[in-house]
Amino acid sequence: MFSTRSKELHASAAADEAHGMTERALGTTKEIAAQAIDRVRGLGTGVKGLASKSASSMGDVTARAGRHLGDYAHATGRYVSDQPVKSALIAAAVGAGVAALLLAMRRNKRYYY
Repeated sequence: MFSTRSKELHASAAADEAHGMTERALGTTKEIAAQAIDRVRGLGTGVKGLASKSASSMGDVTARAGRHLGDYAHATGRYVSDQPVKSALIAAAVGAGVAALLLAMRRNKRYYY
């Protein structure tokens, strides 16, 4: 049988071992948490960079689209000044087509709001 002193020593050793295991587990948890935080920060930086690149690309596309629209507007104005009668007839035909489409949609009850 174990004496009281022997039991105390055994309990103390078990407590020390449990304390050491707890300390190691805590240290590992801190390391994992630090790695997770670093990864999240890295993702945030990556997302910010991607958003910045996307915004820059959208600005470029918008500027390019504006230039193209300006080119088309200039070409259309030149065509109208060169061919005024033909331009008026084309505009009238497009207007009639749009009006016919709107009337057809109006007759179809599916398009009512």
